[in-house]
Amino acid sequence: MRVIAGKFKGRKLASAKDSDIRPATDRVKETVFNTLQNKFSFEDAAVLDVFAGTGSLGIEAMSRGAAHVDFVDSAEQALHLLRDNIARLQCESLCTVIKADAIGFIETTAKQFDLIFADPPYAFPGTASIPEKIFGRNLLKKKGLLIIEHSKSTDFPESSPYQLEARKEFGQTIVSFFSER
Repeated sequence: MRVIAGKFKGRKLASAKDSDIRPATDRVKETVFNTLQNKFSFEDAAVLDVFAGTGSLGIEAMSRGAAHVDFVDSAEQALHLLRDNIARLQCESLCTVIKADAIGFIETTAKQFDLIFADPPYAFPGTASIPEKIFGRNLLKKKGLLIIEHSKSTDFPESSPYQLEARKEFGQTIVSFFSER
């Protein structure tokens, strides 16, 4: 696993030896960031990476100019890998690591973000409710984006506060891009 572009380009990131932590593959990450390239400016962006795991998505955003990334995960092994990756890149001043339940954080934070990544475990039962929670709490700034990596079996309900902007398929993995309606 590596950083694709920006100031940390080519730097390797620590990843899990077991399958409990499933970081976004380089192929998925590259597609996500290529899609964002024409519709989002990372410069000075505030980013939230929930279900952060190793932090590869948030770190990629930092590498491309995000001003700050909040990483949220509850798994001790994930937090250890995330902190290791942050230390490797010496980017501690650009981020905050929060040990918390991702949904609990979403339901209680008062912050707003320009970009939110959510990469929950494929078996997580609450994935379909994530857009409603984020848009319902107004966690995205104007023109902000929510990106969720999920299994092909997850469907998101139609809702008035948000719209599905794009959907990219990689076998059983789907990446959905949401914006305010």
